[in-house]
Amino acid sequence: MKLFYRQQGEGEPLIILHGLLGSSDNWYSLAKLLAEHFSVYTIDQRNHGQSPHSDEMNYQVLTEDLEEFMNERQLEKANLIGHSMGGKTVMNFAVKTPARVNKLVVVDIVPKPYVVKHDLLVEGMKAIALNELSTRSEAEVVLAGYEPDPAVRQFILKNLARDANNKFYWRPNLKAIDEHLQEVGDGLHYSGIYNGPSLFINGKKSNYFADGDDSLIKKIFPSVRFVTLDTGHWVQAEKPQEFLQVVLQFLDGN
Repeated sequence: MKLFYRQQGEGEPLIILHGLLGSSDNWYSLAKLLAEHFSVYTIDQRNHGQSPHSDEMNYQVLTEDLEEFMNERQLEKANLIGHSMGGKTVMNFAVKTPARVNKLVVVDIVPKPYVVKHDLLVEGMKAIALNELSTRSEAEVVLAGYEPDPAVRQFILKNLARDANNKFYWRPNLKAIDEHLQEVGDGLHYSGIYNGPSLFINGKKSNYFADGDDSLIKKIFPSVRFVTLDTGHWVQAEKPQEFLQVVLQFLDGN
């Protein structure tokens, strides 16, 4: 699959993957700063952003998409950053093809199954009558009935776009995402161990990490470091400067 991406900067390649219902746009500001040190690729995963839609949505195809992306750009090896669903993708890629990963950064996700809690968000998105919609504010009113947090609503509404006729549409493939939400919650699809340097960053206020998860992670990623920031699930958005500092220290080998 030919994924949409943005590239900026020069040097060692660094690939960034967003989470469920996110896009490369979410990483624009941080990618610009990271591009002062690396050749940064921010990717829209399938069924998200400006990448193609597909009926398939699982970690096998997401991992294969990443492998195909690197092959097409002749990237033999890269640093990888993945948040949430993107974190699951880069973890799968690292254990499947460890020789192609220089350093791995996983943001607020663990290699275990989850019950995906985005079903209400998807229902809220589906409940918005796009043909009758004239402003984003109208969409937020509907979405507020499904999601109380205004920051999360604004995150979701970034997925709204206008077509050539100035009509609103959703960039993500809601049908495929809705049908495969449980697969997005799966544990790792591939078995194996990644012995290279890895950094797991979690949010102190997030519920994606639980007691004992560090032991599970160490079995699969034995050369791991852990960092906790005072955030919820969207670590990089809530504390961008602290996140950037931690990531650069890790990638620079300090």
